[in-house]
Amino acid sequence: MPAPAVPTSAMAVQVPLWHHYLQAIRSREAQRAQDFQRAENVLLTVLERVHALDPRFIVDYSRGLEAFQFALRSSEDPLDMEVPLWVDAEALLIEEPEATQPEDGPELCRLGVPREGAGLERWTTDDIFTASSEGDAKCRGHIVPSKVLCVLKDLLVAAIVHCKHHSLIRPGSLNAASLREEQLHLSLLVSSGWRTINFRVVPVVRRKLGAPALEGAQQMPGFPEGSLRRILSQGVDLVPASTQLWRTSTDYLLTRLLGQLGSLQGHRLDSLSILDRVNHESWRDGGRTDGLTFGHLKTVLLWASVLFPVPEDWAELQGAVYRLLVVLLCCLATRKLPHFLHPQRNLLQGSGLDLGAIYERVEGFASQPEAALRIHATHLGRSPPPRIGSGLKALLQLPASDPTYWATAYFDVLLDKFQVLNIQDKDRISAMQSIFQKARTLGGEES
Repeated sequence: MPAPAVPTSAMAVQVPLWHHYLQAIRSREAQRAQDFQRAENVLLTVLERVHALDPRFIVDYSRGLEAFQFALRSSEDPLDMEVPLWVDAEALLIEEPEATQPEDGPELCRLGVPREGAGLERWTTDDIFTASSEGDAKCRGHIVPSKVLCVLKDLLVAAIVHCKHHSLIRPGSLNAASLREEQLHLSLLVSSGWRTINFRVVPVVRRKLGAPALEGAQQMPGFPEGSLRRILSQGVDLVPASTQLWRTSTDYLLTRLLGQLGSLQGHRLDSLSILDRVNHESWRDGGRTDGLTFGHLKTVLLWASVLFPVPEDWAELQGAVYRLLVVLLCCLATRKLPHFLHPQRNLLQGSGLDLGAIYERVEGFASQPEAALRIHATHLGRSPPPRIGSGLKALLQLPASDPTYWATAYFDVLLDKFQVLNIQDKDRISAMQSIFQKARTLGGEES
């Protein structure tokens, strides 16, 4: 049974609307990048003073990709500002606790200081260190995340006061009263013009060695040749996981991978920007309710880039968006969004989100996107927004019982990758099939 053709008239209405929405998002990118740069400069000035007070904490200036990522977003989720510790991670003892299940979360460890280690004396002071028992022949003690956070908080307060007193930062740009110690990071509000950006200041231990678990990810298609291997060889960092434990963090690697997708022809990043805007304004009611984060959507794009590796898959804007939608709907229906570099981890597990309600909103947008694509009432003139074309309607009403639509190679890949095996949920499976078929037929039909 061939998929119904999309009427030219429907595409003629749809394509300008999608591009008009994208242009509205792009018109804000430069300003958002400037706002981020100003706020980051304020925080970097403060961190320079932190380093002067305590050289164990250094300043990371290699954050160009953070500005690039912030410009893509419409959401206002907190941004991480990593503060590296001036320590040779390879000289420390990486002690893993009792075995945990892979799906429980990132790999956890304790950072031990060896008794025979040289040049590590600064990391054995009482403010950040807890000594081991005398019976431990190898380990002198451990660098404690909660103590490191406490020291960093006191340093930030002192640095903010110093910078304000010496007029090193603009009046009103930063207030020490906004500094809050959360469970695993320090939260700090920085003003940049009319925008206030919430930074999460996180101490991080840089590692030179990559994780063996990431070797399989280097074979994934859809990225520039050699880019995955090059990026994943840069090492996995450690950040606080609890008062006593550290965990692996691949956030920096994922941001680098996102940057690689931006170097390819097509609408990969445009589709991410559109869905992040729709998520913020429509699915999360302007950020007033909990829901999917930019990190969730970024992971969806990374997987979609692997599942749809052909350049033609991303040549047309609306088709690119629907490729993300079909992956997102699969993940919401099965309540599983695999971490891109550690697929055994489910990013939706323990999120506390009403995934059923989110699914309904995403499916509603996929079926009739026009209302959510209106920036303001004048964008579509005086007439009501156009309804979805008859050909697209047909694609959204394909019967789940028809085996033809389960036989496509792409959907087989999705079934394999995301384990869409809950056939009892006929309505959701039918909708996912239909959205998927729509994604396949839209490529290359831009007028």
